[in-house]
Amino acid sequence: MNPYHNFASSFAGLVAAGKSLPLGGIPPNPKPKPPPNAPAAIIFSPHPDDECLVGGFALRLMRETGMRIINVAITRGALKSRQQARWQELKNACDWLGFELEPSPPDDLERIDLQSRANDPSRWADSAKIVAALLIKHSPRAIFFPHQADWNSTHVGTHFLVMDALNTLPKTFSCRTVETEYWGAMASPNLMVESSVDDVADLLAALSFHVGEVQRNPFHLRMPAWLQDNVRRGTELVGGQGAAAPDFAFATLYRLRQWNNGGLQDIYQGGKQISAAESADGLLNLFR
Repeated sequence: MNPYHNFASSFAGLVAAGKSLPLGGIPPNPKPKPPPNAPAAIIFSPHPDDECLVGGFALRLMRETGMRIINVAITRGALKSRQQARWQELKNACDWLGFELEPSPPDDLERIDLQSRANDPSRWADSAKIVAALLIKHSPRAIFFPHQADWNSTHVGTHFLVMDALNTLPKTFSCRTVETEYWGAMASPNLMVESSVDDVADLLAALSFHVGEVQRNPFHLRMPAWLQDNVRRGTELVGGQGAAAPDFAFATLYRLRQWNNGGLQDIYQGGKQISAAESADGLLNLFR
């Protein structure tokens, strides 16, 4: 008998059993929300659902430090027939998590990819102005957006759109930048943030509100395995080659830097690993 057979089959069994779990319609999450005058962080999500997929760090900031999390859906997806439904699904997911949702014109932020950036500079500049206006409006302490090689064309486009918007702002504008990954792995993350079982369960519940997307591809059921694999990768990419693995169950990888004086700046050398058991001071120290 292979002693690992039951171990492997349990993973397959969990995914199979997960297919019977509800999609959305989960009773409201009773956890408190930050006050409207609290410091803010913005997630620039390429599509509705990305706010849940990369939201482990943002969720901890909201729950442990009282920071407001504002989600901006850069697009509502490519299928016109799904855009209205995806917006409602996004609203339901953000409401459930306690994230705020910044409305964006459905036709103004479309075709966000490098081809549009090269071939339609006027429209691209208008899109960058929308993002820049949101940055000025909210004056966030941190912004989340994909890294430049996140494979999906809209994810890559969102990276350059946010960077182009930042470059139009006064040199006095400053914030932390938190680059995210989903479709394409970062070569040089510098931050691994563990998520507790409770936080992962809440991210999955919120993700299930994106009903049409997870019916098409049940990535909510595979997200725990991805978060576990991030611990494998982050152990050495963030902790250093040959490092011993921390006792994390689930984690998300990021690249944390500072936008200051019109450019990106490193704020520390090497990498940092923030455990789920660590106090909120560990998170706040990243912003000091």
